[in-house]
Amino acid sequence: MLAAYLVTLLLSLCSTSVVASAEGFSVEHKGKSLRATVDAAAFETELRNAMGEALGCGGQVTDEHLQSIEEALKPMHLTLPKNQQGRLDRRSLRYLAHRYFNQKFSLVVRGFEPSRPVNDSSWGNAEILSARVPAFVESVLESRHASDRGFDLHDAAYVVATIEQLIFDSESSLLEKVYEVQRKPAQQPLSAHGLKQILEAYLVHWLMGDDQEGIDMLLGNRTLLETAFPHWDQLQHFATGQIRELDYERQQMPLAATKSHGHPGGNALLPRYSFDDAHSVVGSITKSFASFWESECIEMKESLMTMDPLHTGRVPLSKFYGTGLDSEWRFGESESYLRELGALDETSQRGKQVIIPNYIQAASNCIVTTPHYMVCCANDCNPIVAEIEAAIAAPAAEPEQILSIVKNMTSATSLEDEVAVRIDSALTAQLEGIAASHGGQVPLHGRLFMQWLHYVFPRECPFPHKTGTVAQRAPQEYVGNYVATFEEMKAHKEADNTTDLPANVTLAKEELQWMSQWSEEEELMAGYEGLTGKTSWTRAFIRGGFVMFLLAAVAGAVGFNRKTAGNEFLLPTHGKAHFV
Repeated sequence: MLAAYLVTLLLSLCSTSVVASAEGFSVEHKGKSLRATVDAAAFETELRNAMGEALGCGGQVTDEHLQSIEEALKPMHLTLPKNQQGRLDRRSLRYLAHRYFNQKFSLVVRGFEPSRPVNDSSWGNAEILSARVPAFVESVLESRHASDRGFDLHDAAYVVATIEQLIFDSESSLLEKVYEVQRKPAQQPLSAHGLKQILEAYLVHWLMGDDQEGIDMLLGNRTLLETAFPHWDQLQHFATGQIRELDYERQQMPLAATKSHGHPGGNALLPRYSFDDAHSVVGSITKSFASFWESECIEMKESLMTMDPLHTGRVPLSKFYGTGLDSEWRFGESESYLRELGALDETSQRGKQVIIPNYIQAASNCIVTTPHYMVCCANDCNPIVAEIEAAIAAPAAEPEQILSIVKNMTSATSLEDEVAVRIDSALTAQLEGIAASHGGQVPLHGRLFMQWLHYVFPRECPFPHKTGTVAQRAPQEYVGNYVATFEEMKAHKEADNTTDLPANVTLAKEELQWMSQWSEEEELMAGYEGLTGKTSWTRAFIRGGFVMFLLAAVAGAVGFNRKTAGNEFLLPTHGKAHFV
């Protein structure tokens, strides 16, 4: 369903005007050495001109929209570390863009995934921006001045606006294909019925991706279409609702609508629709589809939570497959595919387990997969992180401040009920150990803090694997069998050696080695040079928190997972460099 990385968003959309313009900029500015030093004002002008050129095929971004983007980015921007000029580096800008699209639209933009390696001097292996936008934009973003000086909040808003416009305009090529297949000239206006036909066909193409054979079968057999797609009738109502929104906008601003669409079919008083109208509806579908489909994600998560009575955020693989055999058709990914997705915990003595939030966020559960983005389930950790960021408003904080904030939050025991967060001595010691290795403060945008959040909110926050050890590949991209065979699922179910444990949740968790996947490896999203210390995390952990473990053990509050031959306690950590 998905290609490997972000496709050529701009070249496929504006293959004549903007490409030519991009080439013109490339030639005109190549000799001007934008990679050399330029003053701040010149850089601001160059960046905005470059972004404006990239947006040439999709229209300029309004000041109001840029302001709204800045407002959305501001809480995250405040908590990201800055350089000496108070600006972001490339890694931070990339991270900021990922968070924006994931929080606002539940989109995962290809090339911006957190699992993809990146450093402070590169956008990452895919080099998304430099490879996909006009050469002049690349020359500005990759200039030495950009590297030395960095990006402020306004720059970040321009970059996000450009990517946003390119993403949503990229649907134009698919829409043109649908017009052609439906034998409807793009230059002629459509009736309301004709637009509905286009949108139905578009949804099939959009949801099926590159499966042309499947697309042809579904569009050629109405009965099969209505039975093959879950809730197809609701999908139709959703598309119709987007048309109604367009009609309402026309009624409110008929003159603006006519000017906007600029050719027959754009009359707000007539039930006729131009290609631009259809394109507008398609864009609104892309932006709002995740919220429409969230009920399916909730139902899937609820099924997993019923298999996790101890609230560890994990489901034994045997139960996962057992449910897949008995009732839940969605739980059928192969063991190797789950491993690559980062949804499999293989560190517990009780056997392999599926990590609930990692599974929910996995590419296999993204309802729409295109070459340039995925529409996925909402990340339940986003509001948790956002609340912490809003309260701290700084790149790092002392453990006491974080604990005071998090202890006032709630965690889901079910989809209907929430309870106050419980942070025991073990988790407190882990947080203090993280701070000890960073000069007394916890970096908010580091792997260790996100790992700590996972164990505080095991059903909401995904376990953060080390960069490059997992991959978000859609089923069709995976090399191997992405679906487990009936025999494999049956074998796992029959080998189930788990038993129902007592109601004492705290002790049961510890007996389960529920923190066995913990790793001491840090990985920072951006430079925290002022916080990093020379002491290893393990030694700092022992100094800063291990005493609390010993005291808690004496008091009976902590049940350690196991003992060595010499009866020496082992920490509930897992020291593998790679988790899958």
